[in-house]
Amino acid sequence: MKDAAYESNPILDKLPEHLKQFIKPQNYEEYSAIDQAVWRYVMRKNVDYLSKVAHRSYVDGLEQTGISIDHIPNMYGMNRILKEIGWAAVAVDGFIPPAAFMEFQAYNVLVIASDIRQLENIEYTPAPDIIHEGAGHAPIIANPEYAEYLRRFGEIGSKAISSAKDYELYEAVRHLSIIKEAHGTSQEEIDKAEKHIEYLQENMGEPSEMALIRNLHWWTVEYGLIGTVDNPKIYGAGLLSSIGESKWCMQDEVIKLPYTIEAAHQAFDITKPQPQLFVTPDFALLSQVLEDFANTMALRTGGLVGIKKLVDSKALGSIELSTGLQISGHFQSVIEHDGKPVYMRTIGSTALAYREKELVGHSVLEHPEGFGSPIGKLKGINLAIEDMGPRDLKAYKIYEGEQVSLEFEGGVKVEGTIITGTRNLQGKILLVTFKDCTVTHNGTVLFLPEWGLYHMAVGQEVVSAFNGPADLNSFNLITHVPLETTIKSEKSTTRAQLELYYQQIRDFREGSNTTTSRNKVFKELQENYPEDWLLSVELFELAKKGNDSGFQKEIKAHLETVKQNNPKVGHLIDDGLELVELGTAKVE
Repeated sequence: MKDAAYESNPILDKLPEHLKQFIKPQNYEEYSAIDQAVWRYVMRKNVDYLSKVAHRSYVDGLEQTGISIDHIPNMYGMNRILKEIGWAAVAVDGFIPPAAFMEFQAYNVLVIASDIRQLENIEYTPAPDIIHEGAGHAPIIANPEYAEYLRRFGEIGSKAISSAKDYELYEAVRHLSIIKEAHGTSQEEIDKAEKHIEYLQENMGEPSEMALIRNLHWWTVEYGLIGTVDNPKIYGAGLLSSIGESKWCMQDEVIKLPYTIEAAHQAFDITKPQPQLFVTPDFALLSQVLEDFANTMALRTGGLVGIKKLVDSKALGSIELSTGLQISGHFQSVIEHDGKPVYMRTIGSTALAYREKELVGHSVLEHPEGFGSPIGKLKGINLAIEDMGPRDLKAYKIYEGEQVSLEFEGGVKVEGTIITGTRNLQGKILLVTFKDCTVTHNGTVLFLPEWGLYHMAVGQEVVSAFNGPADLNSFNLITHVPLETTIKSEKSTTRAQLELYYQQIRDFREGSNTTTSRNKVFKELQENYPEDWLLSVELFELAKKGNDSGFQKEIKAHLETVKQNNPKVGHLIDDGLELVELGTAKVE
């Protein structure tokens, strides 16, 4: 099918609607010839250097995923090739919320920020871009063991509970990445944004599950090394896509540590090179550590701590009771007794489900103002309600038409007339519905008869608590409106002209227009664009291939002047010239 934003395929068809809201068109025609030159420079440099220091899956994967050195990848083309390994790719606008990013991974979909870094940030950018995603992430997923780790990480990570402060930090990092890549942003504004992130990072309080699992993601998927501490290879996309950091990370100054679950407690700073990195002996260990971490999450531990995490998050989340009943909403409060939850309450729209499927009659329409229920066992009775057979239920008057008073351990009392019970397919009772019901806790009123029917959840304990709804269809999740989008600045006439020169040289190199005068373009560069260096490197490549030694000397002399005027780009120019020498040597 054809969509306004993207071309779908069987893998993308399986995506839930709330993830599709993040997808945007790639708009391939908007990439300028300068953008293409940036891609080509980084990729040539990466392939040359990374073939020596990256895990073998990277170079193999470049070929398998059809990523070209000379052209920014087209998402449609990538998808045709990625589907062979069971994956797909979509374009998005910069950073998207961490839970959504991970959920895409759970569906075997690679999220690719389709913008590309400016020439000024060619070595590294804090903003996700197509070099980072396309040239960093995509090749490694051709390794089946790593691809399964990535999928599983997405599945578990999307259930991690965030704190309210996590979202504030996400917005701050997104803001910094946008202004850093926007033309004309003042250093003062960048410094202010970086200081704000520093302030937030220093005042996050106890790290949430999402913060901890994002650390694991950072130290593996983004900045991971593999092999031995003494002889590591690169597999993390952040390193694979940064020509600066891929070299820096191999220096002795960067501490190499064996990868363990302790990496979850090692915070990172997105604005600076990493002072230490973690080395896994193989991809299998990554999955083992992930499972060990998942065992610490409320997803698997539930309990009072799990509900409290949801209350603190102020976000949509779910709990699952020991009967399998799932309650989804914004958790407002929990009453505890002896370290256990004895009553929980949500506020606003709430839905009930069983095995990720909403219960009929228990949608947000039936529970628009929240839901509250006791949890645990009845006082003085060893048998939990969920374990009672029909005869037991009748003996304790938990039966249609009976007027009962149920007192739970912890002081919650439910008094009213039973109308009916809701059971699962195995006949186990999940809910008991009352009329004329009063619910109290040690004398404090929790529910009154005039509020309508009371639906009491049945469950001795909370076995799981996780981010998001149990049934994705229970809530309207199409709510994503980013506070700011990436900035597309108006092109000046001089910029447009420079792009035209880049295009002419690109067309000449590719043979689509060989009438361009390279000498004339070079003279224009010298006169009107004295700071630009990349096009001169490309012209040098053509002069070298054409054995035009006089033109080569002229360009080299000009590049020496550029280096003197801007020493920061000196090593980039030297590396570019070295690549040309290597490339032409191979050709000859």
